[in-house]
Amino acid sequence: MTENSEELVRRKRLAFRAAHRGTKEMDLLFGGFVADHLDAFTSEEVAELERLCEVPDNDLLDWFTGRRPVPTDYDSPLVRRMLQRRLTTDDYTNGPVRP
Repeated sequence: MTENSEELVRRKRLAFRAAHRGTKEMDLLFGGFVADHLDAFTSEEVAELERLCEVPDNDLLDWFTGRRPVPTDYDSPLVRRMLQRRLTTDDYTNGPVRP
């Protein structure tokens, strides 16, 4: 497997994990953000998103809703961009775009 095909597999795995988290809200918010920007992420951002996949849904949802601040060790420009995502009616009817 070449480096490019390994990176493609890595990104596809990330997209699947992000969109199949376990709660509908996080599938839409986290998975939708990843699906919308998958091709533009740098390798470092992919690694950061893979790390975020390990954070429990309840914690991420608290960050998205502002109930709790993002911990310092997760606060980054990428996370701040992700937190700007807002759900729309289309998110509930169509769901995130899956690669």
